[in-house]
Amino acid sequence: MIIMNRLFPLLLVSATCLFSSKEAGAQVITMGTTADFVLFSSNGAITNTGASHLTGHVGTNAGSSTGFGNVDGIMHDQDGASALAMADLNVLYGQLDNATATLFPAPLLGNGLTLTPGVHYISQAASLELELILDGQNLANPKFIIQIDGMLACGPNSKIKLINGAEACNVYWKVEGEVTMAAGTTMRGTVLANQAAITMNAGDTLEGRALSLNGAIYLDGLFAYKPIGCGSAVLTGPTAPTLGSTSCFALFTASGEMLNTGVTTVTGDVGTNVGLTTGFDPLTVTGTVHPIPNTVTDACASDLLVAYTYMNTMSSDIELLYPAQFGNNLVLTPHTYVMNGAVTFTDTLYLNAQDNADAVFVIKTNAGAMSTSTYSKVILINGAQAKNVYWKIDGALEINDYSIFKGTMIVNGGAVNIATGVNIEGRVLATVGDFHTSAITAISDADCGTSGIDMIDGEDAITVYPNPFENSLTIQMNNDVVVENSAFVLYSVLGQEIMRTDLIVSSTTIETATIPSGVYFYKVIENNQTIQSGKLMAN
Repeated sequence: MIIMNRLFPLLLVSATCLFSSKEAGAQVITMGTTADFVLFSSNGAITNTGASHLTGHVGTNAGSSTGFGNVDGIMHDQDGASALAMADLNVLYGQLDNATATLFPAPLLGNGLTLTPGVHYISQAASLELELILDGQNLANPKFIIQIDGMLACGPNSKIKLINGAEACNVYWKVEGEVTMAAGTTMRGTVLANQAAITMNAGDTLEGRALSLNGAIYLDGLFAYKPIGCGSAVLTGPTAPTLGSTSCFALFTASGEMLNTGVTTVTGDVGTNVGLTTGFDPLTVTGTVHPIPNTVTDACASDLLVAYTYMNTMSSDIELLYPAQFGNNLVLTPHTYVMNGAVTFTDTLYLNAQDNADAVFVIKTNAGAMSTSTYSKVILINGAQAKNVYWKIDGALEINDYSIFKGTMIVNGGAVNIATGVNIEGRVLATVGDFHTSAITAISDADCGTSGIDMIDGEDAITVYPNPFENSLTIQMNNDVVVENSAFVLYSVLGQEIMRTDLIVSSTTIETATIPSGVYFYKVIENNQTIQSGKLMAN
């Protein structure tokens, strides 16, 4: 009996620890719309100095956000979104405040200390020094709630380290006082300060969110991004435009001279549909140099217009508010971005696919040219691929010496100048304007083999008539052409497919009486390759 009395407290403690561990993994936290914000205050100004790089919305419901450059998110000051976020933040605070603590660490956090999943409570102000380890213990969805009944001060270069399945999206700091992070701090988790300010300094990194119920937020040179995982949406970006035959080109202008100086190396076709292509050495071009316009360049010009129109009419997710400050180590995630003005690209742009190799990026500039600094560069991280990156530029494009660019660039209404030493992984396509290159490297990502039809300069292999059409269209094979596995596809000016008809015999007539009047584009496709395209009018 004496032995049992001594064992009972130990068994009770063990059962309590086991229960607490399970509760920590099962704890449900509802963030609501606050999950979309990387910085938010219910009542307080948000002030930035220095070059901060942020992924997530930024805003306040009573005050203003000032000093910010381009943000990979939407600025919400005193609008409907900020009002909803304020309500959701109150709910979040209540959940964290009412969580029952079972673990009671000392107020000095860090210095190699390890915390396990659960609700931790510190009854006074706390500090973080050197390294604090959060150990998920390989549990399913382990959560950490750290309640601090006072301020939290993070020392210089202090760091939160996550191991064994711990994730920043499952870490919550509820602080009843001011939060300060000295230079070089690496904080992970959602930090919620009640009735106090949050201050973050140069060189700080926040994988999570900084939220204040009633206080200002100050930051200086901060790198902060919303955590992913824990059921958060996987970003896929928009639907990519259909490039058609333009994918076979690395360098192209639909109307203008195509001129190269110096030794330029190209993988992909080169040409213009109005003008001459000169200065390219076929020995350094893995593809076809089209010295004069022909049916291939005509098809490319038609497909380019379809792709441009599609991109031009796409709705955007995020407006980058300062086009003159583009680059500068900005990090973007898969979205459709727009800049309404001339763009000055300086230094580096990072495109972060967040480990989704199929994620698409579209960057649109409206009513403004784009120019770059020397040695500017686009860097793809976490699975991003050049074939999934698209640029639309309404104005001239000038890429300066030794820059590195990734993606398909569609330039509308301006000349293109690509300077010495530039490296392009993708393609540059212009709807109109002279195109000049000087000792560059351009590598298209397409694998364009020989089509089943030999394109004949000055003569289409297939005739589509009448044009304009009204009640019917006829697709006629010319020159004893034999087409297998082919189809005729009609598109609207927005790139939407209107109809598709298999081509089985040499002459095919389709009914078009129900097609509204307007401008349309067509493609003849064989084995998933565009062998001819053009423009049609419907009366």
